[in-house]
Amino acid sequence: MAKTLAAALLLAAIGLVPTYARAADPPLPNKPEPWPFTGIFGTYNEAALQRGFQVYEQVCSACHNLSHLHYADLAGIGYDEAQIKAFAARSEVTTVNNKGKMFKRPARPSDLFVGPFPNEAAAKAAFGGRAPPDLSTIVKARAGGPDLVYGILTGFTKAPKGFPMPPGTFYNKYFPGHRILMPPPLHPGAVHYADGTKATVPQMAHDVASFLTWASHPNLDERHRMGFKVILFLIVAAAVFYAAKRKIWSRIH
Repeated sequence: MAKTLAAALLLAAIGLVPTYARAADPPLPNKPEPWPFTGIFGTYNEAALQRGFQVYEQVCSACHNLSHLHYADLAGIGYDEAQIKAFAARSEVTTVNNKGKMFKRPARPSDLFVGPFPNEAAAKAAFGGRAPPDLSTIVKARAGGPDLVYGILTGFTKAPKGFPMPPGTFYNKYFPGHRILMPPPLHPGAVHYADGTKATVPQMAHDVASFLTWASHPNLDERHRMGFKVILFLIVAAAVFYAAKRKIWSRIH
Protein backbone atom coordinates (compact mmCIF):
# COMPACT_ATOMS: atom_id res chain seq x y z
CA MET A 1 0.00 0.00 0.00
CA ALA A 2 2.80 2.39 0.92
CA LYS A 3 4.56 1.75 -2.40
CA THR A 4 1.33 2.39 -4.30
CA LEU A 5 0.81 5.70 -2.50
CA ALA A 6 4.41 6.77 -3.10
CA ALA A 7 4.09 5.97 -6.79
CA ALA A 8 0.83 7.91 -7.04
CA LEU A 9 2.36 10.95 -5.34
CA LEU A 10 5.39 10.82 -7.62
CA LEU A 11 3.24 10.65 -10.75
CA ALA A 12 1.13 13.55 -9.53
CA ALA A 13 4.21 15.64 -8.87
CA ILE A 14 5.71 14.87 -12.29
CA GLY A 15 2.48 15.86 -14.00
CA LEU A 16 2.24 19.16 -12.16
CA VAL A 17 5.73 20.57 -12.47
CA PRO A 18 7.09 21.67 -15.85
CA THR A 19 10.28 19.81 -16.74
CA TYR A 20 13.22 21.98 -17.72
CA ALA A 21 15.92 19.80 -19.22
CA ARG A 22 19.39 21.08 -18.47
CA ALA A 23 21.47 21.80 -21.52
CA ALA A 24 24.56 19.61 -21.22
CA ASP A 25 26.79 21.72 -23.47
CA PRO A 26 27.63 24.33 -22.41
CA PRO A 27 26.85 24.28 -18.66
CA LEU A 28 24.37 26.91 -17.53
CA PRO A 29 25.21 29.63 -14.98
CA ASN A 30 24.31 29.87 -11.33
CA LYS A 31 21.44 32.32 -10.88
CA PRO A 32 21.37 34.96 -8.13
CA GLU A 33 18.27 33.27 -6.71
CA PRO A 34 16.23 30.14 -7.49
CA TRP A 35 13.12 30.28 -9.62
CA PRO A 36 10.11 30.67 -7.28
CA PHE A 37 7.83 28.75 -9.66
CA THR A 38 9.70 25.43 -9.51
CA GLY A 39 8.68 22.59 -7.21
CA ILE A 40 5.28 21.23 -6.34
CA PHE A 41 4.38 24.30 -4.28
CA GLY A 42 6.09 26.84 -6.54
CA THR A 43 4.27 29.98 -7.59
CA TYR A 44 4.97 32.95 -9.81
CA ASN A 45 6.24 36.24 -8.40
CA GLU A 46 3.80 38.76 -9.84
CA ALA A 47 6.18 41.71 -9.45
CA ALA A 48 8.91 39.83 -11.35
CA LEU A 49 6.45 38.93 -14.11
CA GLN A 50 5.42 42.56 -14.56
CA ARG A 51 9.06 43.67 -14.63
CA GLY A 52 9.76 40.91 -17.14
CA PHE A 53 6.92 42.08 -19.35
CA GLN A 54 8.39 45.57 -19.19
CA VAL A 55 11.74 44.21 -20.40
CA TYR A 56 10.04 42.27 -23.19
CA GLU A 57 8.00 45.28 -24.30
CA GLN A 58 10.87 47.78 -24.22
CA VAL A 59 13.70 45.54 -25.45
CA CYS A 60 12.75 42.13 -26.81
CA SER A 61 9.63 43.10 -28.77
CA ALA A 62 11.77 44.98 -31.32
CA CYS A 63 12.72 41.60 -32.82
CA HIS A 64 10.65 38.87 -31.14
CA ASN A 65 6.93 38.19 -31.06
CA LEU A 66 4.62 36.52 -28.52
CA SER A 67 2.27 35.11 -31.13
CA HIS A 68 0.45 32.68 -28.82
CA LEU A 69 -0.61 35.32 -26.29
CA HIS A 70 -3.51 37.77 -26.35
CA TYR A 71 -3.19 41.14 -24.66
CA ALA A 72 -6.06 40.10 -22.40
CA ASP A 73 -3.84 37.32 -21.02
CA LEU A 74 -1.85 40.00 -19.17
CA ALA A 75 -4.62 39.95 -16.57
CA GLY A 76 -2.91 36.77 -15.40
CA ILE A 77 0.09 38.76 -14.16
CA GLY A 78 -1.92 41.38 -12.31
CA TYR A 79 -2.73 44.09 -14.85
CA ASP A 80 -6.21 45.59 -14.83
CA GLU A 81 -8.48 46.24 -17.81
CA ALA A 82 -7.43 49.86 -18.33
CA GLN A 83 -3.74 48.97 -18.30
CA ILE A 84 -4.26 46.12 -20.76
CA LYS A 85 -6.20 48.38 -23.13
CA ALA A 86 -3.35 50.89 -22.98
CA PHE A 87 -0.75 48.20 -23.72
CA ALA A 88 -2.74 46.92 -26.68
CA ALA A 89 -3.43 50.38 -28.12
CA ARG A 90 0.31 50.98 -28.58
CA SER A 91 0.20 48.60 -31.55
CA GLU A 92 -1.89 48.49 -34.70
CA VAL A 93 -3.57 45.57 -36.43
CA THR A 94 -4.76 45.32 -40.01
CA THR A 95 -8.35 44.16 -40.40
CA VAL A 96 -11.28 44.34 -42.79
CA ASN A 97 -14.31 46.63 -42.42
CA ASN A 98 -17.89 45.75 -43.32
CA LYS A 99 -17.27 46.94 -46.88
CA GLY A 100 -14.41 44.52 -47.38
CA LYS A 101 -11.69 47.16 -47.27
CA MET A 102 -8.46 46.73 -45.31
CA PHE A 103 -7.71 49.30 -42.65
CA LYS A 104 -5.54 49.65 -39.56
CA ARG A 105 -6.84 50.17 -36.03
CA PRO A 106 -5.34 50.16 -32.54
CA ALA A 107 -5.05 46.66 -31.12
CA ARG A 108 -7.62 45.53 -28.54
CA PRO A 109 -7.26 43.24 -25.52
CA SER A 110 -8.85 40.43 -27.55
CA ASP A 111 -6.12 40.62 -30.20
CA LEU A 112 -3.00 38.49 -30.27
CA PHE A 113 0.25 40.30 -29.55
CA VAL A 114 1.34 42.30 -32.57
CA GLY A 115 4.80 41.30 -33.75
CA PRO A 116 7.57 43.54 -35.07
CA PHE A 117 7.19 42.15 -38.62
CA PRO A 118 4.08 41.61 -40.77
CA ASN A 119 5.05 38.01 -41.55
CA GLU A 120 7.85 35.47 -41.23
CA ALA A 121 9.23 36.26 -44.68
CA ALA A 122 9.74 39.88 -43.68
CA ALA A 123 11.45 38.79 -40.45
CA LYS A 124 13.81 36.50 -42.37
CA ALA A 125 14.62 39.26 -44.85
CA ALA A 126 15.49 41.63 -42.01
CA PHE A 127 17.86 39.15 -40.35
CA GLY A 128 19.73 37.57 -43.24
CA GLY A 129 17.41 34.63 -43.81
CA ARG A 130 16.76 33.54 -40.20
CA ALA A 131 13.75 34.90 -38.34
CA PRO A 132 14.12 35.60 -34.61
CA PRO A 133 12.36 32.88 -32.59
CA ASP A 134 8.90 33.43 -31.20
CA LEU A 135 9.22 33.85 -27.43
CA SER A 136 5.76 32.74 -26.34
CA THR A 137 6.88 29.09 -26.12
CA ILE A 138 10.67 29.48 -25.96
CA VAL A 139 10.94 28.21 -22.39
CA LYS A 140 8.86 25.13 -23.18
CA ALA A 141 10.56 24.44 -26.51
CA ARG A 142 14.26 24.78 -25.63
CA ALA A 143 16.32 22.47 -23.44
CA GLY A 144 17.33 24.41 -20.35
CA GLY A 145 14.08 26.41 -20.12
CA PRO A 146 14.38 29.60 -18.07
CA ASP A 147 17.98 28.71 -17.14
CA LEU A 148 18.95 28.82 -20.81
CA VAL A 149 17.15 32.16 -21.36
CA TYR A 150 18.89 33.65 -18.32
CA GLY A 151 22.24 32.20 -19.37
CA ILE A 152 22.11 33.56 -22.91
CA LEU A 153 21.07 37.04 -21.77
CA THR A 154 23.94 37.19 -19.25
CA GLY A 155 26.51 35.19 -21.23
CA PHE A 156 27.83 37.70 -23.75
CA THR A 157 31.56 38.17 -23.42
CA LYS A 158 34.72 38.51 -25.49
CA ALA A 159 35.62 35.40 -27.47
CA PRO A 160 38.65 33.46 -26.24
CA LYS A 161 41.86 33.98 -28.15
CA GLY A 162 41.95 31.83 -31.26
CA PHE A 163 38.20 31.12 -31.25
CA PRO A 164 36.94 31.83 -34.81
CA MET A 165 34.03 34.25 -34.99
CA PRO A 166 32.34 34.72 -38.38
CA PRO A 167 31.25 38.28 -39.23
CA GLY A 168 27.94 39.27 -37.64
CA THR A 169 28.18 36.76 -34.78
CA PHE A 170 28.71 37.33 -31.07
CA TYR A 171 30.37 35.11 -28.49
CA ASN A 172 28.09 33.77 -25.75
CA LYS A 173 29.33 31.48 -22.98
CA TYR A 174 25.99 29.69 -22.61
CA PHE A 175 24.70 29.47 -26.16
CA PRO A 176 25.26 26.06 -27.81
CA GLY A 177 28.26 26.48 -30.10
CA HIS A 178 28.99 29.87 -28.46
CA ARG A 179 28.24 31.79 -31.66
CA ILE A 180 24.99 33.73 -31.70
CA LEU A 181 23.58 36.18 -34.24
CA MET A 182 21.80 38.29 -31.62
CA PRO A 183 23.87 41.18 -30.23
CA PRO A 184 23.75 41.72 -26.45
CA PRO A 185 20.19 43.02 -25.90
CA LEU A 186 20.51 44.05 -22.25
CA HIS A 187 22.60 46.83 -20.81
CA PRO A 188 22.53 48.34 -17.30
CA GLY A 189 19.63 50.77 -17.04
CA ALA A 190 18.12 49.65 -20.36
CA VAL A 191 14.68 49.94 -18.75
CA HIS A 192 13.36 52.03 -15.88
CA TYR A 193 11.35 49.70 -13.71
CA ALA A 194 8.02 51.09 -12.58
CA ASP A 195 8.55 49.65 -9.09
CA GLY A 196 11.98 51.27 -8.69
CA THR A 197 14.02 48.04 -8.88
CA LYS A 198 17.55 48.62 -10.14
CA ALA A 199 17.76 47.41 -13.74
CA THR A 200 21.02 45.45 -13.76
CA VAL A 201 21.63 42.91 -16.53
CA PRO A 202 21.18 39.89 -14.19
CA GLN A 203 17.99 41.43 -12.77
CA MET A 204 16.47 42.10 -16.18
CA ALA A 205 17.50 38.65 -17.43
CA HIS A 206 15.94 36.99 -14.38
CA ASP A 207 12.72 38.97 -14.74
CA VAL A 208 12.23 38.42 -18.47
CA ALA A 209 13.04 34.70 -18.09
CA SER A 210 10.31 34.54 -15.41
CA PHE A 211 7.86 36.32 -17.71
CA LEU A 212 8.64 34.02 -20.63
CA THR A 213 8.16 31.00 -18.35
CA TRP A 214 4.71 32.34 -17.51
CA ALA A 215 4.05 32.87 -21.23
CA SER A 216 4.82 29.18 -21.82
CA HIS A 217 3.00 27.95 -18.69
CA PRO A 218 0.32 30.56 -17.81
CA ASN A 219 -1.74 28.03 -15.83
CA LEU A 220 1.10 26.82 -13.62
CA ASP A 221 -0.24 28.33 -10.37
CA GLU A 222 -3.65 26.80 -10.99
CA ARG A 223 -2.08 23.43 -11.72
CA HIS A 224 -0.08 23.57 -8.52
CA ARG A 225 -3.17 24.39 -6.48
CA MET A 226 -5.04 21.53 -8.10
CA GLY A 227 -2.05 19.28 -7.54
CA PHE A 228 -2.02 20.03 -3.82
CA LYS A 229 -5.69 19.05 -3.65
CA VAL A 230 -5.02 15.85 -5.59
CA ILE A 231 -2.13 14.87 -3.33
CA LEU A 232 -4.21 15.61 -0.23
CA PHE A 233 -7.03 13.49 -1.64
CA LEU A 234 -4.63 10.62 -2.36
CA ILE A 235 -3.31 10.73 1.20
CA VAL A 236 -6.81 10.70 2.70
CA ALA A 237 -7.95 7.97 0.30
CA ALA A 238 -4.92 5.85 1.14
CA ALA A 239 -5.66 6.19 4.86
CA VAL A 240 -9.32 5.23 4.34
CA PHE A 241 -8.43 2.21 2.19
CA TYR A 242 -5.80 1.10 4.69
CA ALA A 243 -8.27 1.35 7.58
CA ALA A 244 -10.88 -0.58 5.57
CA LYS A 245 -8.33 -3.26 4.72
CA ARG A 246 -7.37 -3.65 8.38
CA LYS A 247 -11.00 -3.96 9.44
CA ILE A 248 -11.87 -6.50 6.74
CA TRP A 249 -8.83 -8.70 7.27
CA SER A 250 -9.04 -8.50 11.07
CA ARG A 251 -12.01 -10.89 10.96
CA ILE A 252 -9.89 -13.52 9.26
CA HIS A 253 -6.96 -13.16 11.65
